[in-house]
Amino acid sequence: MENEIEIFRAEREDLDIMIEWAAREGWNPGLNDAECFWAADPEGFWTARLNGEMVACMSVVRHERGFAFLGFYIVHPDFRGRGIGLALWQFVTDKIDRRVVIGLDAVVEEEMTYRKAGFFKTHRSFRFGGNPGFTSIDDNSDDLVEIDAEHITAIKTYDREFFPSSRERFLDAWLSASGHLGVAAVTNGDISGYGVIRPCREGHKIGPLFADDAETAERLVRSLVAKSGADQIYLDPPFANDDALEMCERLGLERVFETVRMYRGLAPTMRFPGMFGITSFELG
Repeated sequence: MENEIEIFRAEREDLDIMIEWAAREGWNPGLNDAECFWAADPEGFWTARLNGEMVACMSVVRHERGFAFLGFYIVHPDFRGRGIGLALWQFVTDKIDRRVVIGLDAVVEEEMTYRKAGFFKTHRSFRFGGNPGFTSIDDNSDDLVEIDAEHITAIKTYDREFFPSSRERFLDAWLSASGHLGVAAVTNGDISGYGVIRPCREGHKIGPLFADDAETAERLVRSLVAKSGADQIYLDPPFANDDALEMCERLGLERVFETVRMYRGLAPTMRFPGMFGITSFELG
């Protein structure tokens, strides 16, 4: 069987298929995720083919400073249990320098599988979702502005506090993608929080959502919902941030499922108290 498997770097159109597979798995991708993910690292996506047919995929997207994020590890249901996923995994991960730290978000049931591959758990994240039950912005919102070109440099600097590395290519695409709306809390040019909302197959997702405090984070959520007109939202906060979990409950959101953040290599230092929602399970 393994002799029949061919592994290739994905073409751009392959990523569209990967997105469709992710949707079938219930991951609810954003409508323009493919363009943003490809912009981050066009060489980070892989496919396994059997007799020319794509039967499995995965990604290891390189950011900066020796950090990469693993996602899209999917085997087509018709070809599971035949060693194809393992062959793809070994081929791709063997190409990554051991000095590169790799992160991933695993479903809880697969934690032991990734442990055997050399990954270790650092924390859990929850997906919250539901109808937020509000459509207006609080009066105390004079510092909230829609993100435009003049804010990009400051946003990238602020983002670095909450992500394992700088990710400028990705943010350039994420903040400008069609349908994506970004709002930042800005006082005298200083950023104290920002968030992005985007349309998905089902409802809208908010991510990232980073802020200096819970009050700012909640005001950002309210602004993003009001400006986008979203009637159903999803948010993925880390379990380590009690303020984020309490905020989701105040907003009337319910837990949907749980993931486990894992790393191969030294776990990066991040500012968990200000992390109210990660960007995506595919790219971190």
